Amino acid sequence: MAKPRKKADDWWRGAVIYQVYPRSFQDTTGDGMGDLRGVTKRLGHIASLGVDAIWLSPFFKSPMADMGYDVSDYCDVDPMFGTLADFDAMLSEAHRLGLKVVIDQVISHTSDQHPWFVESRSSRTNAKADWYVWADPKPDGTAPNNWLSIFGGPGWEWDGVRKQYYMHNFLMSQPDLNFHNPDVQEALLKTVRFWLDRGVDGFRLDTVNFYFHDKKLRDNPPHEPDPDGVGLDAPDVNPYGMQTHRYDKTQPENVEFLRRFRALLNEYEGRMTVGEVGDGARSLKTVAEYTSGGDKLNMCYTFDLLGPDFTAEHVRKCVQSFQRAVTDGWVCWAFSNHDVNRHVSRFIKTPEERERVAKLAVTLLSTLRGSICLYQGEELGLTEADLAFEDLRDPYGIRFWPAFKGRDGCRTPMPWQRSEAHSGFSTGKPWLPVPEEHSRLSVDAQEKVSGSVLNHYRATLAFRKEHETLHDGDMSFLHSNQDILAFTREKGGEKLLFVFNLTREKAEFVPAKSLKLGEPLPVPGFGAKLKDGTIELDGLDMACVRI
Repeated sequence: MAKPRKKADDWWRGAVIYQVYPRSFQDTTGDGMGDLRGVTKRLGHIASLGVDAIWLSPFFKSPMADMGYDVSDYCDVDPMFGTLADFDAMLSEAHRLGLKVVIDQVISHTSDQHPWFVESRSSRTNAKADWYVWADPKPDGTAPNNWLSIFGGPGWEWDGVRKQYYMHNFLMSQPDLNFHNPDVQEALLKTVRFWLDRGVDGFRLDTVNFYFHDKKLRDNPPHEPDPDGVGLDAPDVNPYGMQTHRYDKTQPENVEFLRRFRALLNEYEGRMTVGEVGDGARSLKTVAEYTSGGDKLNMCYTFDLLGPDFTAEHVRKCVQSFQRAVTDGWVCWAFSNHDVNRHVSRFIKTPEERERVAKLAVTLLSTLRGSICLYQGEELGLTEADLAFEDLRDPYGIRFWPAFKGRDGCRTPMPWQRSEAHSGFSTGKPWLPVPEEHSRLSVDAQEKVSGSVLNHYRATLAFRKEHETLHDGDMSFLHSNQDILAFTREKGGEKLLFVFNLTREKAEFVPAKSLKLGEPLPVPGFGAKLKDGTIELDGLDMACVRI
């Protein structure tokens, strides 16, 4: 029988989660790469923002072909990042500061240097022969089917020892695990228990819909546009987007595995999961399936708000689509992460808009119903770094250059101190350069400026915490023209109207006469006017009114 839930178990509902990319956060050894001691050193900064948790991108042992998303040991820290003792110290300090700690779990695939794969590829008869997705070639020697890799080329790689192909959704050095084998599931859940026992508070599940594949290895059909879809699978320079990925991911067997994962977490108090769903136009349907019933994932996030659109129409469509599809689940919204161009660069039309857009974006994000993720550096209003080809480290960007520059531009080191070498990130040469424009926006340069983006983030997150309705209150959209985003948030005795003008022109919003407007509520950084029942907005402006 399931244990009765405590309110503390639901800390993730409406939480603000700050993503740390450890390689680029803070270096304490001078080798040019961030480490766990660096994370510990800067936890005070994260706590000062008013967030509830941190999410750590992978720090596990890895050959780093995909910057740690190719794991060779799920239960150890890569020496680049430190030791298990460093992790424990970081976890302890985070908890002392009131921060939960969520770690990445990359279990759809491993590194080809993982001992499991080394054994699996050694023969067709070893104990782990069926732990990965192996298949015979077609009679003409070609791959078993038409599945593609997100990182370019076929989703299959030939192995001369077994004289078979193995499947890889990403790099050829990232072979996919065979989740149809119950021993694989058991081994992976054992690694999850290892981190639960160390005290982590939750898991961000990388590519959570990629775990299972179609046993019959059927070909994917060509891409079928969905007029209701808003998801993104891959940049348009990548042929991966030319298929409907019906058989290489999002298989029905995945649901039962997620139940097993949740059952394990339920043995511990206050633990959570947030799943990354990359499923094109089907993403919201997948999120609904994976978060319904209270027995699978706690919440998911999609790529819907990680594209170039920053319009009322797009935000409304994304949120309403989620509301229709997901009736008893929960969502985590984000504008940026380690895989996409920084949202300030995606949303601005001129460089002069950078600060205004940065402030408006976090205000909008903080007023949506759901949990939210912030990505390191966005609290400084950082733009996407423009890197030379010779500086790239991301295999995705190197593969598709120059049409697609990859993900390095959002992964450059965090700038801490304006006057220090490499902005205080490292005493050595950083693994990626620190752009001068980022150095000018460093933490210490913004710390004492009352109107800085950094202090706006602090004030906005404090505003969110002050109003319980923004934590998990109901959300309803009001009729408006396409250029105005208007919605209410309501819980208990509080009901708030939010109006956003995401255009560059002045605008007015006239609510229905049945809506009795009260006094405007001061929102950090914005001061729209209420005049004779009309809300007057400047370009890139917003207002909040009690109703």
